[in-house]
Amino acid sequence: MGVIGAGAWGTALAQVAAANGHEVRLWARDAGLVAAINDRHENAAYLPGIPMSPLIRATGDLAHVAAAEANLIVTPAQAMRAVLADLPQHGHPLILCCKGIEAGTHLLMSEVAQAVHPASPVLVLSGPTFAAEVARGLPTAVTLASADAATGRALTARIAAPHFRPYASNDVIGAEIGGAVKNVLAIACGVIAGAGLGENARAALIARGFAEMTRFGLAKGARAETLAGLSGLGDLVLTCSSTASRNFSLGMGIGGGEQAAALLANRRTVAEGAHTAPVLRDAARAIGVEMPITEAVCRLLAGDAVHDVIGALLARPLRGE
Repeated sequence: MGVIGAGAWGTALAQVAAANGHEVRLWARDAGLVAAINDRHENAAYLPGIPMSPLIRATGDLAHVAAAEANLIVTPAQAMRAVLADLPQHGHPLILCCKGIEAGTHLLMSEVAQAVHPASPVLVLSGPTFAAEVARGLPTAVTLASADAATGRALTARIAAPHFRPYASNDVIGAEIGGAVKNVLAIACGVIAGAGLGENARAALIARGFAEMTRFGLAKGARAETLAGLSGLGDLVLTCSSTASRNFSLGMGIGGGEQAAALLANRRTVAEGAHTAPVLRDAARAIGVEMPITEAVCRLLAGDAVHDVIGALLARPLRGE
């Protein structure tokens, strides 16, 4: 098994892939990180203090992972196309673990992967996951979506571990949309927390945000039950509830009066929702789907005042649920 991307989530998934006693190749762009992982069996940059399996071997050469039985793709969403373009083509399955929508094209990650590697089966792994908990072996359940049932069953069995339970699905679009949209909504929930607006407001935002996710997902061909499952509502609840979420913590900073641009500039890790929000807004507008919370997050990321944006949301015309 190969894992492409050695951030926190990629490292955690490498741990899962090695849990059944199989060798794992973990690709990182940074030569210093490759050396550190191989020398110390720890990713101190992203998951300090968590010992890594000796079956994991880091590499900086994509050719070393390309021939694996399957590759978990754990790059930032907006970098995925470029990395896949450099990955030698073997036709082996690609399991996409990045959550977003491509800027400029409005393509889902599966559509990007299919365009770049047309001979490879494309699957999507998504769900409520904090990397540190997965790496430590705490119980986790995810969705593994594949259009091909046989491939999905085989890889579900391959990545399952005593603490890591994948549920098979054939709704690739639904699994992707849940993961992309929840990042944007987590920023909004963080703003609520940072501005001290209370738990009532956060609960209302999660519920109305889920309505937005469902409207957009159904318009794109997703199934309602997928959006109500692990990769949709499950992931939404997790990332809207904890400062361990990069998107939630970004929103907290904005809600507390800091500028989004400054917060993003000072981060080592990527808050995907900040990149997804304007793409999601434009994609929703293009198909006539109303997403007022997403629109509000875009205003906040652009620097509009928190009280103005929240006031505009609360002043929307009353309507039925």
